[in-house]
Amino acid sequence: MSRIRKTPSKTISIEDVARKARVSITTVSRVINKIPTVGEKNRAKVLEVIEELKFKPSIFAQRLATGKSNVVTLVMPQYEGIFYSFYALELIRGIGTLCDALKLDLLLHLTNRQAFLNLSGLGGIIFADIIGNRQQLLDVLDNNIPCVVINNFIEDLNVNCIAVDNTGGAEVAVNYLISLGHRKVAHITGDLATQAATQRFEGYKHILEKNNITLDEKYIFRTDYSRGQARSAAENLLKMQDGPSAVFVSSDAMALEVMSVARELGKKIPADLSIVGFDDNPSGLYGPVALTTVRQPLIKMGEESVKKINLLMRPGNNEKIEKIILPSELIIRESCQPLNPG
Repeated sequence: MSRIRKTPSKTISIEDVARKARVSITTVSRVINKIPTVGEKNRAKVLEVIEELKFKPSIFAQRLATGKSNVVTLVMPQYEGIFYSFYALELIRGIGTLCDALKLDLLLHLTNRQAFLNLSGLGGIIFADIIGNRQQLLDVLDNNIPCVVINNFIEDLNVNCIAVDNTGGAEVAVNYLISLGHRKVAHITGDLATQAATQRFEGYKHILEKNNITLDEKYIFRTDYSRGQARSAAENLLKMQDGPSAVFVSSDAMALEVMSVARELGKKIPADLSIVGFDDNPSGLYGPVALTTVRQPLIKMGEESVKKINLLMRPGNNEKIEKIILPSELIIRESCQPLNPG
């Protein structure tokens, strides 16, 4: 039994259209890109041939011809477990959804912080935090490429930025624990190389000072945001002789790890330890005890960055530099109780 090998059909090119319509390639390009300098007779002829040949112009060729790009790159510092991170996934969801609605193409670039950032063909760049990759931001600004920084409030550069009120969120969380009678309040930090973790730490310290509570270094556990380090911190915290009655944790993922360790050690939440996290990760709702937390508007932060970059990418834009801080909100659930409930 013989088989018939099908010869692949030839890809139709812009040259084929120009040849059949008996016009120049430039004329075809102008018709495709809706440039109004083509006579009506030639325009109609080109459109007829495009339809006849089923020609599909290259999106990249169109961008090259018009000098415009709809490509938005999201630059995100890479870290272990990034695709399991509530923070990263919420940002990608918010940015991706609005890019799709605005017909922008989204390119995700995970950076190792020191890597060279290829800027060719990009319409705009959104930096998801600046952690060791400040030089990349400076290169983008030097090349006058529209950009927005999120999750980092940058005061010393003329750049648009959208951040969360991390300091205020931490202050509200710790103040809530103090209002319940807790004086021994521990803190498990995030990675203090990040602005968010540093600001949450500052908020914690400020509220202790405001309430005349002496900062006790043994109640501070510095981590890198990982659940492994959170587990180690929780074990040390829960085995202390003169341990804290409450803890403010810099992320929900770590707070949930603290709760797991507490259960393993036979401790009860919140009877033996009150806990407040930060993020409002939905996972905090589904354990034996719903986690009290600070909600940060990650999706809104992502959406606002896309709205801004879309305006910046428009030809002749005269957008003013904006530096925005979005409010955070304390969400009270079940993981805290008064020190001596009556």
